[in-house]
Amino acid sequence: MTDPPAPPVIFPHPDLVFEVSGPFACWTRPDLKVERVSYPVPTPSGARGVVEAVFWKPEVSVVIRRIEVLRPVCWTRITRNEVTNIITDDWLAKARTDPAHRFDAAEERDQRSTLLLRDVRYRIHFQYVMRPHGSGPAAKYRDQFRRRVERGACYQQPFLGTREFSAAFGPATDDKAEALDLDPFVMLHSIDYGDRGQETYSWFAAEVRSGILDVPPKGIELGTPSHRRSMSQAGA
Repeated sequence: MTDPPAPPVIFPHPDLVFEVSGPFACWTRPDLKVERVSYPVPTPSGARGVVEAVFWKPEVSVVIRRIEVLRPVCWTRITRNEVTNIITDDWLAKARTDPAHRFDAAEERDQRSTLLLRDVRYRIHFQYVMRPHGSGPAAKYRDQFRRRVERGACYQQPFLGTREFSAAFGPATDDKAEALDLDPFVMLHSIDYGDRGQETYSWFAAEVRSGILDVPPKGIELGTPSHRRSMSQAGA
């Protein structure tokens, strides 16, 4: 016997809506580690990052409600030179005391391929939810977000999945979503960082119909990406 579906979440205000676009996007699948592979549509956590780049306040949290795909899904592949290791605090401490200690980029260099999306455009629907320590009505934060979108102002440059893929943003239009249908697939919903920096991943069954991805308020914890990867391999 299956559990009854959860009742829909009712918000007191209509969704805030705006659009983002860019020449490239990579909504990276965390369960694939050797090469970067993008999801075909934005993840809720990636869309939330775009919203918070435009306007962020500690008093409110962002709940992504819907993502509309406004251009066809087009794939491309690039290969980049990267390094296998990163500079750590311990490395910096040693470099400060030993001038001969150097990071050899040529020695650490490695080529990695990325399967990403090109010429993308999305319409994002979301809500602000007051945090326990927040004060004042949510309406004032909603008005601030609208004004920033109209002026093209942002706290930091929004990006589409990875920082090198900058995004343009603006008010929502009446353009129709693409005639895109994708059967259900497991998708990253969000990553929660605990008090000690530990990561907890939550997932959901994403399904795109007529270019629209409806996002549940919360995902389901199914383990780390490596655990998800091992489960997929076991079921193959």
